[in-house]
Amino acid sequence: MAVLAPFRALCPAPSAVARVAAVPYDVVNADEARALAAGNPLSFLHVSRAEIDCPRDVDPYNETVYAKAVENFDRLKREAPLVVDDTASLYVYRLRMGEVTQTGVAACFSLDEYDRNVIKKHERTRQDKEDDRTRHLVALRAQTGPVFLIHEEAAAIDRIVAQVASARTLYDFTAPDGVSHTLWRVDASLAPALIEAFGVVPSLYIADGHHRAASAERARQQLRGHASTPGEWDTFLAVAFPAPQVRILPYNRLVTDLGTSTPDAFVDAVRQRFTVQDGPAAPVRGGDVSMFLNGKWHTISLGQAGAGVAATDRLDVSRLQDLILNPLLGIDDQRSSKRIDFVGGLRGTGELEHAVQSGRAAVAFSMYPVSVDDLMRIADAGGIMPPKSTWFEPKLRDGLLSHLI
Repeated sequence: MAVLAPFRALCPAPSAVARVAAVPYDVVNADEARALAAGNPLSFLHVSRAEIDCPRDVDPYNETVYAKAVENFDRLKREAPLVVDDTASLYVYRLRMGEVTQTGVAACFSLDEYDRNVIKKHERTRQDKEDDRTRHLVALRAQTGPVFLIHEEAAAIDRIVAQVASARTLYDFTAPDGVSHTLWRVDASLAPALIEAFGVVPSLYIADGHHRAASAERARQQLRGHASTPGEWDTFLAVAFPAPQVRILPYNRLVTDLGTSTPDAFVDAVRQRFTVQDGPAAPVRGGDVSMFLNGKWHTISLGQAGAGVAATDRLDVSRLQDLILNPLLGIDDQRSSKRIDFVGGLRGTGELEHAVQSGRAAVAFSMYPVSVDDLMRIADAGGIMPPKSTWFEPKLRDGLLSHLI
């Protein structure tokens, strides 16, 4: 069963919400975060990426950065202001981006269920990123960026969510990127039915936020000490969406060099193994990968995976690694190699072309997106996807609902 709990959220004043709300800390680098927060002292990026307010040569993992995050968080509480709700509540959070609409339930979810794999993972985490977010959580004593969960469609949940969404909104604004964010507080009379409806959901799946969830678990171990009673640290902040509403974009690849090959020699080596044709920039079906090299796009047909191949190994990102990146370019580990970079699908294939034409990369690979069904199937089997397999869009915003621990 899926357990969720109301919580007393720390929320911005409605008049300031659009200025406070910020993109997740991990979808921008420091320079991008600095540019987004420029001229806006209320941007939550001053908390989630506090290095933007430190000298540029400061290590982002230096203790002074976490101290600055606490300082900025306290300032934001006063100036936005950020206010703790009087009562513990559940929330409904709707995202709209173009024709895509997804509506989920924001709440605190059980770290015990995370430990028992009722809340399932599909990615490995990196130690340095876990260390960073754990230190951030403990310093702030708050979870400020929600984990993005998905669950199988449930009619009972949908009915209650629709009823909540027919009432007066808590927040309703459009971010600079054009994504609309709307939140409702769930009436206390409806909360028990919503909790009960989630109680028959067999599993939840982490779509985005593996490092946030893992860091919440590590922060829990530090904060609870020898406490014999449960505390706020036993749960983590998340928004759970029905799987059919969720959209996955491709996570594309850039490779900095071709090793000892020339561009022509590399294309010839690929042609010896696969069918290669001209264009388009984005593959139109699974099993195809688009490659930008020598100023034009090529379509590589990887063919169908053989019978009996594990679900993880059938993914196009896995097959690209096993069939091209490793044997032809010598990239044996995408997690650690400095020769590969990853570009989320929302940035478009134009960014891939620019990276190659500018010399920042030697070759680019545009991928067909992984399906939500693939993600859930792999997580159910206890499998782990390759790094940077999925890019979820639209993104939740930091700073709208924070969970004090």
